[in-house]
Amino acid sequence: MRRIVIVGGGVVGSSIAYHLAGMPGFSGEIVVIERDPAYTRASSALSASSIRVQFSTPVNIALSRFGWDFIARAGDLLAVEGDRPALGLRAPGYLYAVSEDCLGALRANHAVQIGAGAEVALLSPEQLRQRFDWLCTDGIAIGSLGLAGEGWFNGPALHMAFRAKARSLGVRFLAAEAVGLSPGCVRLADGAEVRADLVVNAAGGWAAQVAAWCGVELPIRPRRRMVFTFACRTPLADFPLLIDPSGVWVRPEGSGYICGFAPRDDEADPDEPPLEIDERIFNERIWPALAARVPAFEALRLTGGWAGYYDMNLFDHNGVVGAYPGVPGVIHAAGFSGHGMQHSPGIGRGVAELIVHGGFTSLDLSPLATARLARGERLLERCVI
Repeated sequence: MRRIVIVGGGVVGSSIAYHLAGMPGFSGEIVVIERDPAYTRASSALSASSIRVQFSTPVNIALSRFGWDFIARAGDLLAVEGDRPALGLRAPGYLYAVSEDCLGALRANHAVQIGAGAEVALLSPEQLRQRFDWLCTDGIAIGSLGLAGEGWFNGPALHMAFRAKARSLGVRFLAAEAVGLSPGCVRLADGAEVRADLVVNAAGGWAAQVAAWCGVELPIRPRRRMVFTFACRTPLADFPLLIDPSGVWVRPEGSGYICGFAPRDDEADPDEPPLEIDERIFNERIWPALAARVPAFEALRLTGGWAGYYDMNLFDHNGVVGAYPGVPGVIHAAGFSGHGMQHSPGIGRGVAELIVHGGFTSLDLSPLATARLARGERLLERCVI
């Protein structure tokens, strides 16, 4: 019997397991190896869990559209013995606000989005003020608002639903740490070996370590992103996920808000720092930007926060999907640079198709092929938050 071993049981690995187990034409055994079964450091458990179509590459837009449809139907697709996962999908959209110097890039991205079938509107400062009376438009040249297929959901619940459904389909989840690959097997930290006819590297921020076991160098590193929570007494209607020209982002969460920021390309961003939040970042960088953009946030109250890792692809900020040229037996699915949660349904289905059919039969994920790294061909994703 053919055995597929997936290294990494986060949302991407669990989605692959679910899609593969349920795919017509697959016959075999699936084992998922996860070193952190409580997911205390896993990106899947620490994600801000938002979804958008406002990307700069068509493949990511297609993945988001597929992901939105899947998440909307997850109660039916991932139900186990009548237990239907509730993912709390909401659709207020994303609002990208840009200054004059970024106007050309935003218009170029908008053209790609419209060409890929996304519903996105460009709004002038006056139109923004009419639609969002709580918004200060000083310094904003234009705003890009997603009209459909954008919002947020319960990401950890999606992850657990993938796991539960995969288990119900016969997938075995093994709580162990993989430490190496040998011909036909995955070596574990306790000295045991797991036979493998094919290995899937879904190790997220640590995918480069797994790839190195078979002599492949992946430019993927775990990069910390901090998320802060705060409360605001003033009701603010129809609040989308707002991205300020400063790079600070904010959206509602429950009765409060969550926020963070995307470091600039020239800022130090070390690999795998401690998963701790730094309140100085909030006080010195995030809060001033929030208060300037939304005057009601001048009186906000910080209530907490957390930190998680992006599996950042330093090459072009896009995921890698597929085998590396000349290195058979291992398929890589990692490096999604902060959009792995929202794209996990499409990535899972695509990798399952690759395993069963030898190619993609629905979503064409070939632009994300790992082979582009060997060729030195970048597929640059400019919209990374």
